[in-house]
Amino acid sequence: MTYLDNAATSFPKPESVYQALDRCAREQLANPGRSGHKLALGAERILEEGRLRLNRLLGGAGVERWAFTLNGTDALNMAIKGLLRPGDHVITTDLEHNSVSRPLVALHRAGVIELTRVAHDGQGTIDPDAIRKAFTPATRVVVITHGSNVLGTVQPIREIATLAREHGIRVIVDAAQTAGVIPIDVRADGIDLLALPGHKSLLGPTGTGALYVTPGIDLRPWREGGTGGDSVSPTQPTEYPFYLEGGTPNVLGIAGLIAGIGYIEERGLTAIHAHETQLIERLRGRLLALDFELFGHADPTRRVGTLSFRHPALPANELGGILDQAFDIAVRPGLHCAPYVHRSLGTESEGLVRASVGPFNTENDIDALADALGEIVGGV
Repeated sequence: MTYLDNAATSFPKPESVYQALDRCAREQLANPGRSGHKLALGAERILEEGRLRLNRLLGGAGVERWAFTLNGTDALNMAIKGLLRPGDHVITTDLEHNSVSRPLVALHRAGVIELTRVAHDGQGTIDPDAIRKAFTPATRVVVITHGSNVLGTVQPIREIATLAREHGIRVIVDAAQTAGVIPIDVRADGIDLLALPGHKSLLGPTGTGALYVTPGIDLRPWREGGTGGDSVSPTQPTEYPFYLEGGTPNVLGIAGLIAGIGYIEERGLTAIHAHETQLIERLRGRLLALDFELFGHADPTRRVGTLSFRHPALPANELGGILDQAFDIAVRPGLHCAPYVHRSLGTESEGLVRASVGPFNTENDIDALADALGEIVGGV
């Protein structure tokens, strides 16, 4: 299969990830922190190594500030529901994935928070000044995606965080589409909480994710339970990261995530981003020649390796189905769990077709997609 759905989950993974998963499952898969024997201590070292790799890659203040989560959605729920208090005003955008939108809308409808949604500029970028104009005396948090999962556009996070910090406002960033492909430095960028999945551009397996919490943040725990090191306290131990990690963590998945990060460090973020955006530029040129309508900024420096498009002759779902069944090409048609983006673009009724590349895609993959689309639309 020609796989072009990396914005959902990267595939394939580096060979080192498969090897790490197999080795961990056979030799290291004990319960970390729950026992003093060698296997348990070895499992604990996997978690420590995972935090170290995340902290090094993303510029954190310390390894203890990284809590492992089930995925990016879990991390965002931990951040949003752990930080917000009754009466808070929250600013978000129309680019957000439902992992941000749904918890915020639920809190708003329950009367817990006030919510403002800032619109993008028509090409997929949020103007920092539009965020600033939405500030009120009650604004406590800005929640924003770093990269749109529909348009591929990368947001000016540092500028937005600078404005927020001047007003004492916290910033939660969804890095689902950027961690592992766009440089992020949580301290230099002014990010208070960073949520990410491990299974996308970090090249780890599904069921992995992390939440970074900057020192000084008062966050309520999302789940409470066993932490291994402290079995006496009647409530969740306040020491990070265990404060946010009730229950047995996914040691196996984190072993794979470590290997994925290792691949990224070896190949380099700049090289990976350049490779992916070059492939998207090739696809843009081919689709424009076929009269497809393309969405998002054309400037490759302002986007990740994702491109959404449509054709007047066929609905997105039909195009996606034909590509899968007749050409063995995997793309993602529809609304992409981001309905507010499609509402702003006027594509809410049928959605778009999204192609998203990864570090292992090639020009041949792009040409296979373009050739198939040319054959499909040429026959209608």
